[in-house]
Amino acid sequence: MTQSDTARTFADLHRPGTPLILYNAWDAGSAKAIAKAGAPAIATGSWSLAHAQGFDDGQDMPLEFALHILARITTSVDLPVSFDFEAGYTDDLGTLATNMERVIAAGAVGVNFEDRVIGSAGLLAVSSQAERIATLRRAAQSTDVPIFINARCDIFFQGAKPEAHPELMAEAIERAQAYAQAGADGFFVPGLVTPELIGGICAATSLPVNIMQTGNAPDHQTLADLGVARISHGPAPYLTAMAGVTEAAKAALAL
Repeated sequence: MTQSDTARTFADLHRPGTPLILYNAWDAGSAKAIAKAGAPAIATGSWSLAHAQGFDDGQDMPLEFALHILARITTSVDLPVSFDFEAGYTDDLGTLATNMERVIAAGAVGVNFEDRVIGSAGLLAVSSQAERIATLRRAAQSTDVPIFINARCDIFFQGAKPEAHPELMAEAIERAQAYAQAGADGFFVPGLVTPELIGGICAATSLPVNIMQTGNAPDHQTLADLGVARISHGPAPYLTAMAGVTEAAKAALAL
């Protein structure tokens, strides 16, 4: 199967009501363990990828280093792999296109691409982020790999409590519509946990909706019933694994 075929297979896994569940990996070893559990695809999480190598999240890890890990993952598992591209590691559109081509060259068939301003609070303007998504789409088209662009909107993930989320819905829907028009394939709204609002987002956009399962979101069946097409687990797998290592080390080090 070609990389283009794998990209189409990955896109087809996003079915509202029958969501793709992604238990996020951070290196080749974790990806292989997740694949062994029967996962249909692998997705990295930027927080876990960075912290596993001693970096902070937010593009602190050099892109070259992150791409090396991505390449090890894509060559270690026979599954579609999506890469957490954060904000593309640049503000320059030309460099952004080149970076996208490098992600594809490393074997990815999907990316998460966020609209938060790296290193500070707030989101990029809708028009600016739409232009950046369009840049990614054109770069992917130049490679003939129809990479799945999962447009991440951090409007609910910026510290507002769930009771304030209804006030943010209009802007979230505006962003979903603009991102879809720019060439996005999915809409990711981490931090959104209220069932009625999740259902509202799913109804308001033609894009498959991705919800992050942090322990505060509804259970998987409820999310499926609401029309969610993708459920990811963010840093939770890494935190769970490291807690297990700590407990095992305590036991091993005990006299």
